[in-house]
Amino acid sequence: MAWKELFGSDIGLLSLFTIGFVIVMAGYLYRFAKTHIAEDERRSHS
Repeated sequence: MAWKELFGSDIGLLSLFTIGFVIVMAGYLYRFAKTHIAEDERRSHS
């Protein structure tokens, strides 16, 4: 029943979109921070 409401109702789809967006944003921020930390370390060692 919960799955039916999650995929079948407007609020369920909005919740799914929100969860997906948060996961994608977390991945982006992780990658962004990782590359900038590596760049700063390269600059400080040269």
